[in-house]
This record gives sequence, structure tokens and C-alpha cells, in this order.
Amino acid sequence: MVAVYIVLGFVAVLGLSVVVMYNRFVRQRTLVDASWGGIDVELTRRHDLIPNLVSTVAGYAAHERALLEALAAAREQATAHKGDAPSSRQSYEEQVGRQLGTVLARAEAYPDLKASSNFLQLQTELTNTEDRIAASRRFYNLNVSAYNTRVATFPSNVVAGWFSFGARDFFEITDAAARAVPDAGAGL
Repeated sequence: MVAVYIVLGFVAVLGLSVVVMYNRFVRQRTLVDASWGGIDVELTRRHDLIPNLVSTVAGYAAHERALLEALAAAREQATAHKGDAPSSRQSYEEQVGRQLGTVLARAEAYPDLKASSNFLQLQTELTNTEDRIAASRRFYNLNVSAYNTRVATFPSNVVAGWFSFGARDFFEITDAAARAVPDAGAGL
């Protein structure tokens, strides 16, 4: 009879452990999804600011049309892939960052543009948005790292396999030029 209680106790502890691990996976997966939402909000904000920047710069630097069209095209491509997985979106967001940096660097050649309060406000908003994207990306990647570690380590990897909790993709900007934050005070 004592052996039955020991076995039942062991089964109860094992069952409780599985439930606890499952619930931790659900919480971590939800945290990863929520932190991706933070990145997505900031990327959308950046995408929304770009048309304003393009129209402002176009008013002062009409012969930079090809540069502005390249920025607009990069934005459109990134927006078209908004629903993609983080690893799939990386290259599109890097392209937006590169084009944005090029436009802001080229704006230095136009003193009237640099003095425009509208341009300065947009430049500041873009700088702040890039800072928030970087912070959101760090938060997301930390959460993905913790989640992926739990998926890969024993005994939680057994529970992950049973309930199909798979590793998540990191969101890293690998292009050094795209990682650079636009400088709101550059050359001013």
C-alpha cells in the first residue's frame, strides 16, 4: 500500500512539473510575441515617418529624386513584408535603414533644408524612433534567447517537444550602416 502512495505521489509530482513547464512556455511565448509587437510598432512608425521626410526633402532638393525614390521603394518593400517572420524581415528593414541614412547624410548639403523646422522635427522623430527600435530589438532578442534556452534544455525540452514549442528567430540588423542611428544634430 505504501508503494502505491509513493508511485501516486511520484506521478502527481511529475504531472505537476509538466503543467508548470507548459505554463512557463506559454508565458514566455506570449512575452516573445508581445516584445515582437513592440518592434513592429516602432518599425511601422518609422515607415509612417518616411513619406513626410521624402516630401520635405523633395521640396528643398528636387534633383535628389533617385535617392528619394529608392527610400520610398525600400519602405514599400518593408511594408509589404510586415507579416513575415523576423528573420525574413531583416533584409528589408536593413535596406530602409541604409536608404534613410543616405537621405539624411545627403541633406547635409542643403543649408535651407537643415534649417527647416519641419525637417529638424522629422529628423529628431526618426532618431528617437531608431533608438526605440534598437531598445525593442534588444528586449525581443533577450526574450527569444530565454525562450530558446528553455526549448533546448533538459527536462523542459521534453515538454517542448510534446507540445510543439519550437525555437524562435532572433531579429538582428547585421548591416553596420543600417544599424547606425541617424544623428539629429549632425552638422547643425
